[in-house]
Amino acid sequence: MSEKRLIAIVAGARPNFMKVAPVVHALHAGREAARSAGIDLRVSIVHTGQHYDENMSDIFFRDLRIPKPDRHLEVGSGSHASQTARIMVAFEEALLADRPDLVVVVGDVNSTIACALTARKLGVKVAHVEAGLRSFDAEMPEEINRKLTDAISDLLFVTEESGIRNLRAEGVPAERIFLVGNVMIDTLKRNLSRVESGEFSPSPAVGEFCRGARRYAALTLHRPSNVDSPDTLLPLWGAISEIARRIPVLFPVHPRTRAKLQAFGIDGTGVTMIDPVGYLDMLYAVRGAAVVLTDSGGLQEETTALGVPCITIRENTERPVTVELGTNYLAGTKPEAILSAAREILSGKAKRGAVPPLWDGEAAGRIAAILLRSLGSAL
Repeated sequence: MSEKRLIAIVAGARPNFMKVAPVVHALHAGREAARSAGIDLRVSIVHTGQHYDENMSDIFFRDLRIPKPDRHLEVGSGSHASQTARIMVAFEEALLADRPDLVVVVGDVNSTIACALTARKLGVKVAHVEAGLRSFDAEMPEEINRKLTDAISDLLFVTEESGIRNLRAEGVPAERIFLVGNVMIDTLKRNLSRVESGEFSPSPAVGEFCRGARRYAALTLHRPSNVDSPDTLLPLWGAISEIARRIPVLFPVHPRTRAKLQAFGIDGTGVTMIDPVGYLDMLYAVRGAAVVLTDSGGLQEETTALGVPCITIRENTERPVTVELGTNYLAGTKPEAILSAAREILSGKAKRGAVPPLWDGEAAGRIAAILLRSLGSAL
């Protein structure tokens, strides 16, 4: 007779959904192997509701063909403290009701640390997907979330070699660390054919812009350190406007960024500003871009996998392989450095870049196999 086992997979914010999707698909595909090992495997998706509106959440479940969440905690927005606390209280109730054998958290958002901590307090094993990434910037909330989650996780799944070095330097035992590759690239490879074959039709805003421009740039900008102060945002926008004089710029605008642009009197002249878009729309835009400008973590990885030049508007990156091996330029936030990188790229002198090891679209399969072994050893 098979032993029943439940894995709860947590997603909360937009960056999580692309990482959760391939793990969910791989675990569902592995049910037969689990059954032969004496495990009756069930997979539960818990959506904390950290991002909860149509453009920041629901559209990703449709785009990525993820089953509807089994539980939606509906915590909503708030300060870091209040949001984390609400997630912990709601997730504790879900854990006590469902009694999972293992909780999988991904990335570095508030949902990640809140659910990892709650699970460990109740004696439930935790696996962290995308472990070991470090910006070494203690002012970043994500860095705090990453380090604390890694410190209490039982299984740590790493995307690049730097993650192993970071975890070992922090005292994590080698037997808990697994270099598996990058689930973001699993999602990219799974969906790229849908975009390239024409199976997916972009939204009018994205499709008309991309088809109407011979060469264009794609922009994302949302980090508080970049957008919350006019002393920072105004010079950055000056550099973006200068680039827009040379090449059309498509900017899906994060709600917090739009509010700051309005508050600081920036009208966006010369830049095509649209509402946030789903994963497939963004992939459609990024794959055809001459350059991507971003302060996002995931886009640094996706552009490297696609061979698209990327300018990261940050002083540091927790994904150094995208700079050392890939197509990413870590430009910082000084306008001249951003413009210098843009000039190099647009003049045809962009570095060629290479795809890092194990970024092959199979990371989730490796993760699923390790999770099943872990469950099997507990029988």
